[in-house]
Amino acid sequence: MTKRIFRSILLVAVTVFFACAVLFLGVLYDYFKNVQQSGLKTQTELAAQGVQNSGIKYFEGLEPKGYRISLIDKDGNVLYDSEADSSEMENHLEREEIREALSSGYGESSRYSVTLMERTLYSAKKLPDGTVIRISVAQSTLLTLLLGMMQPIVIIIFIAIGISFWLAHRLSKHITAPLNRLNLDEPLSNEGYDEISPLLRRIDAQKRQIKQQENKLRQTQEEFEAVTENMAEGIILLNKKGIILGINRSAANLFKTTRTCIGKYILSVNRSIEISELFAEIEKGVRAEKIIDLNGGKYQLDISPVGINGNISGAVLLILDVTEKEQAEQMRREFTANVSHELKTPLHTIAGCAELLENGMVRSEDTMRFYAQIRSEADRMISLVEDIIHLSHLDEGGINMKRENVDLYELACETVKTLSDEAENAGVSLNVDGEHAVVNGVPQLLQSIVYNLTDNAIKYNRQGGMVNVSTDCSAGEVRLIVSDTGIGIPPEHKERIFERFYRVDKSRSKELGGTGLGLSIVKHAARLCDAKIRLQSTENEGTAVTVIFPAPKNE
Repeated sequence: MTKRIFRSILLVAVTVFFACAVLFLGVLYDYFKNVQQSGLKTQTELAAQGVQNSGIKYFEGLEPKGYRISLIDKDGNVLYDSEADSSEMENHLEREEIREALSSGYGESSRYSVTLMERTLYSAKKLPDGTVIRISVAQSTLLTLLLGMMQPIVIIIFIAIGISFWLAHRLSKHITAPLNRLNLDEPLSNEGYDEISPLLRRIDAQKRQIKQQENKLRQTQEEFEAVTENMAEGIILLNKKGIILGINRSAANLFKTTRTCIGKYILSVNRSIEISELFAEIEKGVRAEKIIDLNGGKYQLDISPVGINGNISGAVLLILDVTEKEQAEQMRREFTANVSHELKTPLHTIAGCAELLENGMVRSEDTMRFYAQIRSEADRMISLVEDIIHLSHLDEGGINMKRENVDLYELACETVKTLSDEAENAGVSLNVDGEHAVVNGVPQLLQSIVYNLTDNAIKYNRQGGMVNVSTDCSAGEVRLIVSDTGIGIPPEHKERIFERFYRVDKSRSKELGGTGLGLSIVKHAARLCDAKIRLQSTENEGTAVTVIFPAPKNE
């Protein structure tokens, strides 16, 4: 703005200077012309008086400098001329100054010569004898005058331009100084030009409006961040070019980045082919989803276009953790396959025995053995179905199961008494020790935990082995420990023994009549009772399973 004001002032100053110079020279030139014409008239009257007194002899020896004197008769013939031969000169009767002098006694005129680039002033006076004396003088034109004065004029022009430049600079600074000192934070507090008051009022109104919109946007942003930051799902906002506009904490942690990724391309955060394919679908304006492996888990990526009036302006990428869902689906498929397999074997056995009996292909002395086989396989199926029903009930969270305080020591004693015959048949000694330990839980679930752990310790023991069930209380915890001196668990199987139908030694498990669901029931029951399970086992030496319960609050 300062430059524009400076140029405007400089242009005006220079224009005014040249206009004034031209006007001044024109007026001055006209003034000197009038002065010169007046002086010429005086010279003409003096010369007329001399000719009137001395006649034509007046011109003898006369050497006028800068002037031309002519004497013309009343018919226009030149009688005398100070610069030319009068006999060769043309008739001057048609000259303007001659006609005026003959008619009124005095005449004057001026004529411009293009060839000589000068103006000639004429003054003529009629004498008593009817002749006319005329005097002329050459006057330079304005252009000639300017060319003759070029050096001083150029100097004056440079001086004038320099002064104009300096004044324009000072004035432009002075004019813009109040504008540069404007306090735009408080527009109405400024004192300056009245002309900018409407602008300042407009700025103040817009400033208040912007402040309100800014507060509203900040509030909206804070609300959005408060909601998204506490979400377990990841959210990423993208523009139509794939540039990240916003990202919540879950998404940032998942992609191992920070908020500094805002403003960067989405593929700079994660270069997976799946994300690239998803964004390609957005460019078509359709919603898309994919499941990818990320950080050891399964995540579902849902990307939805965001558009205004049919034009896509961006997209929202929602990241859902479906690891448990995928695992549950995988477990369901495995569970279905395992159940089918576990039921198929005894059914085939029952069907085979029944077919042999039906066709009379069994000797009478073997009939009871076949009936016993059918009954054994049926019992095994019943046990399997009961375990499946029990496990399904636990998967539903143990609905309608009432919690109460239970003494684990007494429960262990009852369980050991129930399994004493089984231990005796297996050649395993069974023992209970410890102290009374009260926990708050579902009695049926607690009984399942103790029973299945003790039953497994007996089944997977060796002849002459020992099983010990103990309870104790310490540091706000109640512990149930079932240890044995059995076959132990190989290291590679420890992580999976609590899975459904998982068996370390499948042939031995079937011989012992196990369903493969006992430890899964223990795991689910412990979870519903807020307990933790720890496993210690050495192959061929034995196993110890510790179940840690929180002590009841009233204890």
